[in-house]
Amino acid sequence: MDYLKLFDLSGKQALVIGAGSGIGQAAAQGLAAFGAQLACADLEADAAMHSAELINEQGGRASSHTVDLTQQGQVEATIDGLEQLDVLVCTPSINVRKPLLDISAQEFDRVISLNLKGSFFAMKAAGRRMAEQGGGSIILFSSIRSQVVEPGQGVYAATKAGTLQMIRALAAELGPKGVRANAIAPGVVETPLTAQIKNVPDWYRAYAEKGALGRWATPDEMVGAVIFLASQASSYVTGSLLLVDGGWTAVDGRFTPPL
Repeated sequence: MDYLKLFDLSGKQALVIGAGSGIGQAAAQGLAAFGAQLACADLEADAAMHSAELINEQGGRASSHTVDLTQQGQVEATIDGLEQLDVLVCTPSINVRKPLLDISAQEFDRVISLNLKGSFFAMKAAGRRMAEQGGGSIILFSSIRSQVVEPGQGVYAATKAGTLQMIRALAAELGPKGVRANAIAPGVVETPLTAQIKNVPDWYRAYAEKGALGRWATPDEMVGAVIFLASQASSYVTGSLLLVDGGWTAVDGRFTPPL
């Protein structure tokens, strides 16, 4: 075993859905840095193209693709159009921060459609492709909200718990085919999805203080988990939830008692 090559992704093809910004963009750049050829997919064509250009300018190899994760046909066409698929990373999510009793049916459907149904479309199409070729790694982004909730996060939390359970089922079903499926659970990360919180200082600070590290994460701090799950370094890891939350789920409450 050459341990220096555990994280080497040379010769691998990775598809990142949500590569246009935030965690997806950082993940795409990270995968490329370890040798993977990238397909950068996003709802925003210009954003996907920009991410691909960044990778190519840094000496990597990347193409851009426009895909609406809520449209099964577009997801399948993107995956079927790749020459090979060794790694899938899927990041897109939306949130409607309201008490459950105030959530409308339309808002419920909108969050479910992208976060849960879209994740299902991606893992199904990638899973079928990887099973046929005899291997691959599927990485979906869940959240700490799959484990813990707070007021106003009920529907979002349900989608993240649902994504995790689908990943676990997929791991069990495709393990015999050599396909691994795992989820990553970030804590609070500075992305477009959380921009509204950053604009409220008290809210932003309260979230920072909740974790053991006392701060928010940046998108690039999610990359190590992605590389680990994409590479041979995690060859015996499947059906797992990898927490990258700065200790959020380990710390019980914000109050520090006198000790």
